[in-house]
Amino acid sequence: MEFSPCSIIGDGEVELCPPLQRLKEEHEPLNEKKYALFVAAQKIYNGEEENVLEALVRLRENVQQFLQELDPHSRREEDVLFPMMVRYIGRESGPIAVMEYEHHEAKENISTFLKKTETIDIHEARELASYVMNAYMILTDHFTKEECVLFPMAEKLLSSEEKEELAKKINEIEG
Repeated sequence: MEFSPCSIIGDGEVELCPPLQRLKEEHEPLNEKKYALFVAAQKIYNGEEENVLEALVRLRENVQQFLQELDPHSRREEDVLFPMMVRYIGRESGPIAVMEYEHHEAKENISTFLKKTETIDIHEARELASYVMNAYMILTDHFTKEECVLFPMAEKLLSSEEKEELAKKINEIEG
């Protein structure tokens, strides 16, 4: 039997409508890129890079590219899916509150890394790398919750008309 985090925390076997399936599929390339960022940050953190300055500069560039791909995905969720779900499950507690908090925390870690690497001090290399590693861990957990809990929940709660509206609105967001 193949292990799936969804078998532990939710019902990931629900067939998703096209817009929810799109959001789920957007995770795959983001997962690959964030894992590469994590590995690069971990090498810096563990002192395995010969040229720390060069490695931090490269990591910064890669984080900026990742952010350009993550941002439209996040907007599709924050500006379209989450508000639709709030109608059914509220925002104050529960899945939407958690999702919004995790979006905020991941963005905060990435933002702090980018701000602190505007001028790079190699003596802070471990601290700088830790922001990228933290963002990776938050986003990995977050994507799993979306795929296993939020997307299947949305599939069950949203009406056909709402799913059409979701498809239309997420397609309007460039990226």
